[in-house]
Amino acid sequence: MAATLRTSSAPVLSGMSKSEPFRSAEEAWFWTMNALTARRDGARIVAGAGKVQRPCEPDDVVKCLDRLYRQRRIDMTHARILRIWGERGEAPNPRYMREQGDWRLWTEAMQRLDWPLRMKGIVAGPAMVVPDEDTVVALPLRSGG
Repeated sequence: MAATLRTSSAPVLSGMSKSEPFRSAEEAWFWTMNALTARRDGARIVAGAGKVQRPCEPDDVVKCLDRLYRQRRIDMTHARILRIWGERGEAPNPRYMREQGDWRLWTEAMQRLDWPLRMKGIVAGPAMVVPDEDTVVALPLRSGG
């Protein structure tokens, strides 16, 4: 019995060269949460059907987060904050007193998620730099005296 190829039933995915990586881990996270929320609400996720083709599936970002959790680089409080603010579609604002603790956990999680996403080609662009409270600012010296 001769084997034949079925060309009509297999989905054809275009090459990774046409995909556009995210600019930041935060952008990748918001995209992931939107996709997971849509999936939960009954939408069917189809590869290559979006406006922009991405180099991953939402589950790939979640797997990176899970790996960080298993390595004890983040804990459940980080994951909880990522879920809450990811569903809201915005990052916590450190200017609001009620959101300062969430902002600290959010930035820690984003900084730790940034590297694995870059290694997988999901995120491109400049590395995430977040100024913290202990940043030293150089002031000009006073002349005279």
